[in-house]
Amino acid sequence: MQAARRTGVTVLECSLDLERSTTTVQLGAEDWLWQGRRYPYLENCKERTVYRWGDDGFEPVARFTTSLIKLVPTEWGAPTFEIDGIKMLPTAQVSPYADAERKVGLIQPRGKVILDTCGGLGYFAAWCIQGQARQVLSFEKNPDVIWMRRCNPWSPQAGGVLVLRQGDIAQEIAALPDASVDAVLHDPPRFGIAGELYAQAFYHHLARVLKRRGRLFHYTGTPNRLTSGRDVPNEVAKRLRLAGFATELVGDGVLAVRS
Repeated sequence: MQAARRTGVTVLECSLDLERSTTTVQLGAEDWLWQGRRYPYLENCKERTVYRWGDDGFEPVARFTTSLIKLVPTEWGAPTFEIDGIKMLPTAQVSPYADAERKVGLIQPRGKVILDTCGGLGYFAAWCIQGQARQVLSFEKNPDVIWMRRCNPWSPQAGGVLVLRQGDIAQEIAALPDASVDAVLHDPPRFGIAGELYAQAFYHHLARVLKRRGRLFHYTGTPNRLTSGRDVPNEVAKRLRLAGFATELVGDGVLAVRS
């Protein structure tokens, strides 16, 4: 907007929702007009920061309680997020939204009840809904992440097909009935942060709540492979087999089928 204004442009077509849509704004000398309301220009726009309109003007979509949680823009439109500077979604070679589409396709969501263990920004849930899942039961431990979802135009909002619960799936899974879901999407934080979500006991719970022949996609990435030689994908696959799954390594994770 500032660059366009300096060239004398008074009407600009742009996106105000991270490339989800385009709209038209009118540029003035001191502020800009959109949908009948005037807004000040953002004079100090920090790198790697998404802003929203708050009570006192534009503010970063970020919170700090126990950790610094921040929505971070990407070249793909759909943002990622960071917790204490650790990027939580892949963005280097693919949009995190498109990456979620590929992974959701592996569990074939149509008509299924799906357990989304670590909801994050909800990109898995969004593609499950688009893929005509019957229900998506999504857990997210961190209330600040749930708040951030409400600020993110790429995140689906709870209601209808999507049931979003604040809770730690490592604990909440014990209360889920046996054979109550048709498929599982498991995208936990890295092992060093949430080792309980890679534990044998947790995988047995996943097997318990999943119907026979149900599919599970477990994101693992390849942490520590270069520094310590540790092979997390194969460690995960071995534990899943002990829990009663047939497994195969697919991309950056493990695709498993409940036997």
